Amino acid sequence: MSRYSQQRLESRITEAVSTMIVSGEIKNPKLSPLVSVTRIQLSTDNAYATLYISSLTDDARLENSVQALQSASGFIQRRLAAVLKTKNTPVLTFKPDYSLIDGDRLNQFITEVVAEDRQNSNTEGQED
Repeated sequence: MSRYSQQRLESRITEAVSTMIVSGEIKNPKLSPLVSVTRIQLSTDNAYATLYISSLTDDARLENSVQALQSASGFIQRRLAAVLKTKNTPVLTFKPDYSLIDGDRLNQFITEVVAEDRQNSNTEGQED
């Protein structure tokens, strides 16, 4: 399969799973509707797909959502088969993607350091 076809399949899988999450098709109280599929890694033979899930909420909620998606992977795969209409549907694995949470923490840290630096600059200027 060409890289273009594989990218198109990845995009269709991402869109279908994201729609299932947002629309509430996956009935699990652990699944937060605030999670999203950030990227997908599809094997070269399209037999396996690893979907990385991210959230702006805390780590615990992200972990619970990933567990909920993993436990519903059979249901999601059956729904995906109906949407994709391909000969084989990839076996799904869900993993947490902490990049958004880590990026948010880094932004907060930078903001705090800049504010502290400005405060120190102002107090040094007043001492003269």
